[in-house]
Amino acid sequence: MRVHSVLYGNELDRIITTVKHLNRAADLAIAAGAAESVTLIYGDSSPHPLFSDEDVARLKSECYAIANIEYHFFDSNLGSALGHNTLLAAAANSLTAGVAVDSVLIMNPDVMLAPDALIELARPLFDTKVAMVEARQLPIEHPKEYNRSTGETGWATTACALIPFAVCQELGGFDNESFFLYCDDVDFSWRARIEGYKIIYQPSATAFHDKRLDKRGRWAPTHSERYYSAEAALLMAHKYSRPGILKDLLKQFADSPEDHIRLAAANFLQRKEEGRLPAPIDPGHKVSVFDGPFYTKHRFEL
Repeated sequence: MRVHSVLYGNELDRIITTVKHLNRAADLAIAAGAAESVTLIYGDSSPHPLFSDEDVARLKSECYAIANIEYHFFDSNLGSALGHNTLLAAAANSLTAGVAVDSVLIMNPDVMLAPDALIELARPLFDTKVAMVEARQLPIEHPKEYNRSTGETGWATTACALIPFAVCQELGGFDNESFFLYCDDVDFSWRARIEGYKIIYQPSATAFHDKRLDKRGRWAPTHSERYYSAEAALLMAHKYSRPGILKDLLKQFADSPEDHIRLAAANFLQRKEEGRLPAPIDPGHKVSVFDGPFYTKHRFEL
């Protein structure tokens, strides 16, 4: 099992805490037979390297259950999709060199795994038609709907999701030509479902993912997060053959009082003029769901 995480300006102490949680989860997973070995690979998109060689060496010496820890400084902000694709390409090179890669856990650098999280994430992969298994996030659980009996859901967030490496290769990784920061995981999930795979939400696999709320108990995204979220919404509506939704979003964003939302609409139209939009897929709406501003039904509101 390879664990991939893309960094950008994260606090070193918090990353180290995450690695120690992973080490404990890896120890139990190996003992239980859920994984033969666990390797951790960081890709760093920060302006300056977050890790020194000494930092990596210290983590290796302290985390006995992790077979190896690799650190790659990208020297460029690749975003989520291209950052993960770069790490997936390195995994493919390892496979070519004779190093087995069965599955990839894509995990945010601030996620802390429960001790049995890797064991629980691996359970559904005995079904070869499962493409992604997502952990339950605490303290704020993702509100999207899922089947209580089978765990099937519309899509999985890559805040913490286990994916068979063969599926990554079959789908060609993430669509980094379209998505920079958001919705690359929704798109990957939907493309997997088009190919007949299932996406599983695994409540028994838990991970702490710190979220900050405003005074009204709502998520408080930055301007950058709101821009990339708006950009991704436009791209999703276009790529998944929803011209009506796209038209409504473009008008809504163009009329927005927020500069970064208007910029998202303007940049989308520029992409269109330059012929840089993805080819529309799923014309029969076999897998795509646009439920208000969300990509599946929600069990509760945040």
